[in-house]
Amino acid sequence: MNYESRDTYGMYKNANGNGPGPSLMGADTLVGNDVYNCQHEDIGDIKEIMLDMNSGKVCYAVLSFGSFLGMGEKLFAVPWGALKLDTENKRFILDIDKERLKDAPGFDKDNWPDMADNRWSNDIHSYYRTKSYEQTQRNFE
Repeated sequence: MNYESRDTYGMYKNANGNGPGPSLMGADTLVGNDVYNCQHEDIGDIKEIMLDMNSGKVCYAVLSFGSFLGMGEKLFAVPWGALKLDTENKRFILDIDKERLKDAPGFDKDNWPDMADNRWSNDIHSYYRTKSYEQTQRNFE
């Protein structure tokens, strides 16, 4: 699935090029989007987008990977900065191979981690080699 097919308001289908996308996109149109790696392998899809309610920033995309008919689904909180929008193929790219993703810290749908916990956040950002929002802000101070 891709963001154009989920666009119920027509914000991405404007023929004259006006509209918010792809620099500014509706969160609801992103849930369900496919995620591929740089080897063009399908590695999952976006199940949820996690927002920091204090800053208003998007922190994580929760991806699913490895389910069969909804069973055995493993969820992964991937830092938003680790995802790149592929406008040509209308999907997201995560620069990770399948073997590394299999070892990524994940969780099941009935046991979500405390994503506001700094230690958990640092571990996730370290695994995906990204900087957290707080680390990025310190660089500007």
